[in-house]
Amino acid sequence: MHPNRVAIIPARGGSKRIPRKNVKEFCGKPMIAWSIEAAKASGCFDRIIVSTDDSEIAEVAKAWGASVPFMRPENLSDDHTGTLPVIRHAVDWLSKHEAPVDFACCIYATAPFVTAEDLLRGWELIRQEACGYAFSVTSYAFPIQRAIRITDSGRVAMFHPEHFNTRSQDLEEAWHDAGQFYWGTAQAWLEERAIFGEDSVPVKLPRHRVQDIDTPEDWTRAEWLFRAMQAADDLK
Repeated sequence: MHPNRVAIIPARGGSKRIPRKNVKEFCGKPMIAWSIEAAKASGCFDRIIVSTDDSEIAEVAKAWGASVPFMRPENLSDDHTGTLPVIRHAVDWLSKHEAPVDFACCIYATAPFVTAEDLLRGWELIRQEACGYAFSVTSYAFPIQRAIRITDSGRVAMFHPEHFNTRSQDLEEAWHDAGQFYWGTAQAWLEERAIFGEDSVPVKLPRHRVQDIDTPEDWTRAEWLFRAMQAADDLK
């Protein structure tokens, strides 16, 4: 038998900066629908579930092909609850009430740029590398070693002044979490192991397919970029 692989999409109802963000229409579909459809298109999951505390999100998720086998407890649905305990709860619930989970992939509900191909790449990596996690990353567009901050007096200072005269091409490239998906073994999730560490391998994405969507301005920019990418695909 092949390992039991589950996609878990966390989607709580209390978004404040963009109200109802997880089910708000994005380029013609509820935002969460893009994540569900990418998971379905990848063909690598036995189950696609949504972990939510919100009945409307649950109904939208089911309408687009995900299942909602439980409603998330209130103590895991506030502004301060991180991803790790939410996925741990889902893996634990599924293992106790349905079937043991071998691998779980957390896919964010606000990741319309996630692709089936990248999810498959993540699956191949976590299977081949004997690691706890495989997750999406992308590179910074500017060397972080030359970053500046604005001081309390309104002036500027370098975070790393020792690199003022270092050429950009001589600085180590830096990467950051792309905020799309996180493959993990059931054991890694249940132990809530840190994702950013030696037990993880990166799934590298191009910068143009990575967009945080936290504010209305982010949302508008993401829709422009998404439509431009769709138009480019139509011309191929």
